[in-house]
Amino acid sequence: MEEKKPLSHIVAGLLISVAVILFSTVMTVAGGANAGPNGGWISYLIIIFGIIFFVQRYGKAIDYRATFGDYFSYGFKASMIVVLMFVLFLTILSFVMPEIKQKVLEATRLELEKQRNVTDRDIDNVMQMTNKYFWVVMIGTSVFFFCLIGAVGSLIGAAITKKLPKNPFEPTSL
Repeated sequence: MEEKKPLSHIVAGLLISVAVILFSTVMTVAGGANAGPNGGWISYLIIIFGIIFFVQRYGKAIDYRATFGDYFSYGFKASMIVVLMFVLFLTILSFVMPEIKQKVLEATRLELEKQRNVTDRDIDNVMQMTNKYFWVVMIGTSVFFFCLIGAVGSLIGAAITKKLPKNPFEPTSL
């Protein structure tokens, strides 16, 4: 009988990262400033369904001999790989496509000008702060939401994956 080797959480995280980064790149190039590098909610869905898929594959590879915590741990570790890769992507993006920042700032200014109760002084203050902390906010919000979404995907994946944990009193074969 051939033993199935489970896919590591690192490989799972890298595969999900590739999907999210490719989608974000397409959305950024096609949609410009309005799409943003996150690509919106679709990126979050890619992460959630990717983690659920890989947690279930992991469970099947180990014949479902794990607990809820083991499955959650696997999924959350994979999501942390996604977070690290996306931060790396945003860092590279800031150097390769610096015009993205200007497009987002222009779109932000237009949105603020549409609001009736915002003065020109308020708009200038917001634009100055946005310009100063643009990448910090961009990376910070991405990390926060990707961690949150990764936790949700890990919880769902761990909850719906079959569990047949090994009996600790069963003799093991060496």
